[in-house]
Amino acid sequence: MRNLTMLTDLYELTMMYGYFKKGMHKKTAVFDMFFRKPVGESSYAVMAGVEQLIELISNLHFGPEDIEYLRSLNLFDETFLKYLADFHFTGEVYAIPEGTIVFPGEPLVRVKAEIAQAQLIETALLNIINHQTLIATKASRIVCAAGGGNVMEFGLRRAQGPDAGLYGARAAVIGGCSSTSNVLATQYFGGKPAGTHAHSWIMSFESELEAFRAYAEVFPDACMLLVDTYDVLGSGMPNAITVFKELREKGHEPLGIRIDSGDLAYLSKQARKMMDEAGFPNAIVCASGDLDERLILDLRLQGARIDSWGVGTKLITSEDYPALGGVYKLSAMEEADGSLEPRIKLSENIWKITNPGYKKVVRIYSKLENKALADLIMLDDEKIDESKPLTIFSPTATWKTMTLTNYYVKDLMQPIFVEGKQVYQSPSLMEIQAYAQEQLNTLWDEYKRFTNPHIYKVDLSQKLYDLKNQLIRSNR
Repeated sequence: MRNLTMLTDLYELTMMYGYFKKGMHKKTAVFDMFFRKPVGESSYAVMAGVEQLIELISNLHFGPEDIEYLRSLNLFDETFLKYLADFHFTGEVYAIPEGTIVFPGEPLVRVKAEIAQAQLIETALLNIINHQTLIATKASRIVCAAGGGNVMEFGLRRAQGPDAGLYGARAAVIGGCSSTSNVLATQYFGGKPAGTHAHSWIMSFESELEAFRAYAEVFPDACMLLVDTYDVLGSGMPNAITVFKELREKGHEPLGIRIDSGDLAYLSKQARKMMDEAGFPNAIVCASGDLDERLILDLRLQGARIDSWGVGTKLITSEDYPALGGVYKLSAMEEADGSLEPRIKLSENIWKITNPGYKKVVRIYSKLENKALADLIMLDDEKIDESKPLTIFSPTATWKTMTLTNYYVKDLMQPIFVEGKQVYQSPSLMEIQAYAQEQLNTLWDEYKRFTNPHIYKVDLSQKLYDLKNQLIRSNR
């Protein structure tokens, strides 16, 4: 387990020092992590990164080399450095579990701790949750576009560094990818890596046919041949079929072929026809090459005969929307009497005004269809009587209301740390993936459209709405 305590912006440490010097560092504070805007054209996001957040907080401490480095900056006195030498997290963390479908504006992580502790973890928390949630969301869209087809994550070589490749692969699996080519990711997180050979394998032999035969000899029960090194239909497919027949004579069945370039719609249809006519209807067609959800959807609309998709660059970098934009904002602060006083950040931009107080998020489902109807951000002590009709309203267009009956409510946030102790055990990666699919199935199709999706309702309780407006008026 890596110590990422120093993975922070300098201003987190200077603020900690300021709190320490002013005698404020032990005062309790509440922070919320959330994202403000939709992820590109998607109405939803897929929560990811909680396991790595747990690792961060579990190993939060300053080692001797860290203290020595901070001393060398000539910013902090020795009393503060001694405080850091004994530093560990003693607070509370609640989070929405990985794989949960989440929406703009609602807290994904809630931290209640001494303000110095809560402040320190801001940067790394945002780094972890922002990145993995972004990639999991992109993967979810790509998998949805594939319409049940197998999607493999192939992006390691184009990721922005080793960690982005490693944790991006993890997030992609959460989002629905069946596998990843990233061997280290499967070693760390489970599963089996996917992949066969590259064009260089073909080119290293005297002929394409010789290369195919050599690969089939080495991997007779996992023979997937890349057919576009020279000419897909002129040589690649005929040579692949020749080798497939030779494999069958030896008692083995081929997996199929992969096409990495060219007109994937046309080539896949022709390849499918050639394999069917040769007696290999179960051999699959895999496609790769700068794919994303829109191209996959377009290829399917063109009738492409593609069974499996290898998606790399545009997934691992979330090319069209490269940052989630999550933020971490103070929402309550301990007063002299020990109570928590709600705090609010104001802005000329209404969507940047924060929601104050110690809050939770609940999801309201229809009992009849078991579909999500809306999310409600509430103060933590509020309760909903499910036996009574519930009227909710838009916090920005308050005249828009909806009265719900025959519904049930689920708390989305789960305790992760209580009094500094971990109380949550992360599921396995494949369990998280299955949960994410279950969650996605609770969304109406209108929210999953690729263009102009319906906007999911994330509302405020009346009590929280009134508190927010009271603070807005008092801070004018």
